Amino acid sequence: MPPKNSNEKGLDPEMADPQSNVTESTMTKDTETVAEFRARARTWLAANMARVPKNPADLPIHRDDEASWARVRQLQRRLFDGGFAGICFPREYGGLGLDYAYQKAFDAESEGYELPLILNAPSFAICCATLLDTGSEEQKKMHIGAALRGDEVLVQLLSEPSGGSDLAGVITRADRRENKWVLNGAKIWSSGAFAADYGLCLARTNWDVPKHEGLTMFLVPINHPGITLRRIKQVNGSLEFCEEFFDNVELGDDAVVGGVDNGWAVASRQLFHERRAVGKGSEFCSGVGIENFDSKPADLVELVNETGQAGNERVRELAGRGLVHRAVRDQLADHVYHAVLDGSLPQAGGSLLRLCLGVTESLVSDIALAIAGTASVVGNSTEAFTAGQRYLSRQGDSIGGGTTEIARNIIGERILNFPREYAADRGIPFNEVRKNRGHGTSSQSEAPPT
Repeated sequence: MPPKNSNEKGLDPEMADPQSNVTESTMTKDTETVAEFRARARTWLAANMARVPKNPADLPIHRDDEASWARVRQLQRRLFDGGFAGICFPREYGGLGLDYAYQKAFDAESEGYELPLILNAPSFAICCATLLDTGSEEQKKMHIGAALRGDEVLVQLLSEPSGGSDLAGVITRADRRENKWVLNGAKIWSSGAFAADYGLCLARTNWDVPKHEGLTMFLVPINHPGITLRRIKQVNGSLEFCEEFFDNVELGDDAVVGGVDNGWAVASRQLFHERRAVGKGSEFCSGVGIENFDSKPADLVELVNETGQAGNERVRELAGRGLVHRAVRDQLADHVYHAVLDGSLPQAGGSLLRLCLGVTESLVSDIALAIAGTASVVGNSTEAFTAGQRYLSRQGDSIGGGTTEIARNIIGERILNFPREYAADRGIPFNEVRKNRGHGTSSQSEAPPT
């Protein structure tokens, strides 16, 4: 039986709803309408999931805390057992096989409940979605299902210490030795890697062809003895990001995702899913709301009232501008999703969401700081002081998921059909491209094979 007090619901599997998803998860839109699905979700959520606390500071989930990741795995298992995990993932891989309308209905009912939101990105909406599109049948059945049950967490291993925004210029290498792939090199800015089981790692397998043509994506176990993982402390104190060093990490052919030397196609699909997830437009994200206190968006109305500026016309104008941009962002997410689905926008349309998010969140951060003024640094105003803290990590919204500059290039070239930007290394074998060796990677990972 569920606990009497919904705010005291535990995560013991024995306390899960006895009416689990044995039969309910097999329902489809042909046997259950969106309205019926939503009503069932409403009843189940009330009986099985705890409400989020009124004060976001009391939320028990933090992205840089290992105990929080253990908790969200249990929450995910509860969703799976209840028949509400992987709503838009195919049934053969552990999902429900329903369309986006069912996911949106669940999202509407689940707002205000504690959900494993930090699993949405990158585990579900990016990594699992990429495996769904490019992985082998064995990889899809093994890893998507495990992630939906809460048994696995997947992350991205893409950026490199010397790579900047040029993802195709990776120098982490995978060499073929005695029927094995041997991985050497380094990755950085891997979100949540310390709590993950597997990472999608892009490596160079052919140095004799142009940079986009010699890449392969690998599914790498994070706990491999050849991987050294270090956590990175940010200016706001967070330890969410990690860097990884690969020293003779041996992998079998079953670790290859999408084919040898076909890694750029896989990475491109991965970036497509990442931009949609970052832009709040992915059908594979489940649930809405605040992940933790750090993810609480600026409440501009509360900020205006808290600082006693409700009568200031200029301040109201600033707050209104931020609220309008947020409304447009939310509407754009739905528009782009359907436009890509029906073909009226190319798949690069996800970059519209990525750009909109970066521009909107940077604008709102600037507006919040302008309204808060000195109260963002000193004083007793909670919302104002939080505005100052958010400003410290403001630029992250213009970097994660690909920079806003890259998004503008993609929109110009692939949606508006502008001429491609000049690239000095286009069409040149990668082992002939001049590289800077002074940015933190070992000579072993920089040099082409001899």
